[in-house]
Amino acid sequence: MTINPPSAHQPFISLVEHPRLRIVAFLFLLMAMFLATLDNQIVSTALPTIVGEFGAIERFGWVASAYLLASCAVMPLYGKLGDLIGRKYVLMTAIVIFLIGSLTCGLAVSMNTLIAARALQGLGGGGLMVSIFSLNADLFSPRERPKYQSYASLVIMTSGALGPMLGGTMTAAFGWRSIFLINLPLAIVVLCGVFFIVPHRKPDRQPKIDFAGAILLAVTVTAIVLWSDSSEIFGSLFAAPSLGVVAVAVVCGFAWVLAERRAPEPIIPLSLLANKTVALLILVSVTSGAVAIGMVNFLALYLQTVYGLSPTAAGLFFIPITSGIVIGSISSGRLMSITGRYKPYAIIGLALSTLCFTLLALFSGDAPLAVVAIIMGTQGISIGLGQQVPVLGVQNAALGGDVGAATGTVTLSRMIGAATAISIYGALLAHGLNNAPSIPGAGSLTDLTPTAISGLTGTAHQAALAGYAETFIMIFAFAAFVALTGLIAAISLKPIKLGMHPPGPDTSLTPSGRRPERISYRLVFPGGVTTRLLMGLARSSTRTSCGKANRPARWSP
Repeated sequence: MTINPPSAHQPFISLVEHPRLRIVAFLFLLMAMFLATLDNQIVSTALPTIVGEFGAIERFGWVASAYLLASCAVMPLYGKLGDLIGRKYVLMTAIVIFLIGSLTCGLAVSMNTLIAARALQGLGGGGLMVSIFSLNADLFSPRERPKYQSYASLVIMTSGALGPMLGGTMTAAFGWRSIFLINLPLAIVVLCGVFFIVPHRKPDRQPKIDFAGAILLAVTVTAIVLWSDSSEIFGSLFAAPSLGVVAVAVVCGFAWVLAERRAPEPIIPLSLLANKTVALLILVSVTSGAVAIGMVNFLALYLQTVYGLSPTAAGLFFIPITSGIVIGSISSGRLMSITGRYKPYAIIGLALSTLCFTLLALFSGDAPLAVVAIIMGTQGISIGLGQQVPVLGVQNAALGGDVGAATGTVTLSRMIGAATAISIYGALLAHGLNNAPSIPGAGSLTDLTPTAISGLTGTAHQAALAGYAETFIMIFAFAAFVALTGLIAAISLKPIKLGMHPPGPDTSLTPSGRRPERISYRLVFPGGVTTRLLMGLARSSTRTSCGKANRPARWSP
């Protein structure tokens, strides 16, 4: 059966009508998301073993960077392809690429081949994240979506917490190749589940791939992420090669805007970016990524250097953050489903983040550890409250035709915010340590690791702790400023409820001016039994202000 999807005034029709099948489909999507998010975390603890086998320690950072660069570069492209040819097969393609990349990583024979394989794996991983978030918008109505999106957020949090532990355990028991090869059976299960359970939504327009826009955007995004890591690659954010990367990003970004203005199907419609709500939510996403994802490693370093905790003891302080994320995510998801409002949770979340980092900046090194634990728990709640808002908000503002492009854009913006913030935090850390007074009997503070600092005594130990405390004041102050910027953007949002859209001249059209796609509902079950779900005829609406009537639903045999 083929029907027109509902317009802004018609009731939402889920891609999977049967409630139990819908939950099963969602569980397969969660499994795919777990694969994509776990893989970037599980590698960290295996890197020393990989370097021990292949050598080339000067390139070991690229094992992680290659995955990040590739995944960020293709996120908008996957989102747009889902809008043009249907999200089911785009997701399946991403799973296959991820599977091949995982196999290639497991069979790598040198550091260079492993880096290339990680880039291939990233090309699939970026598509997994965007396609899954976009498919959630097809499965659940805007009011249901926050509740289920909160479960997706918990999967991301769980993979981040379990990744390093699983990486170390599997590397010790089965070798480092096992962390990649374990993806194969899991990816095959997910691929089969998506194929059999998730129907295909067929867009009602001729696909026209914007190759020029896709290439220019990929180069621009790659240059931005590469610049954010240039302090490690080129030695400084402002070194000549780093500035050359910035120049490439600016030129390609300008060329991309020119290309998108003429493209019939732009990768990211400029009309979408001109939407004030979408633009503000992208800014909220960038700042949220900066203070949530970008700050994690620096909080661990803060506890080990300023308070002299061991890595194990510092890890215990992330239990309050994890618990806070769980509490905030589930609470905000259910409350948003009940009220339909998402703006208050963005405001509360970023306000709490601003408060937390302001307190850390004011009392760096002076606050008791119990107070630090409370602050970190509050920061976890702030992350949980607001992390769903940008995706839910842009999907609500974009309507059906551009949901994939909007989802890819906001997901990418969060990753760029995190990557850029990490680089700026690192630059502030290096600046502070370089300008810190020399440690009596130990030399420059930049040469002292957390372990070396813990071995100091007396005046030297106090001087080292004070030097790091002064440095972290700058870092926390900058994080508070970033959170405050996001808070201002959140306050500026219009109080639009989920499922509601601002009145426009023709709400049956997408923001790009196109009519929404048709949906082809078809479920294929094992054993060759093919069942078509009968959904009913869509109601014909009155003529729009453009003078065009919506076409009635059509039955196709």
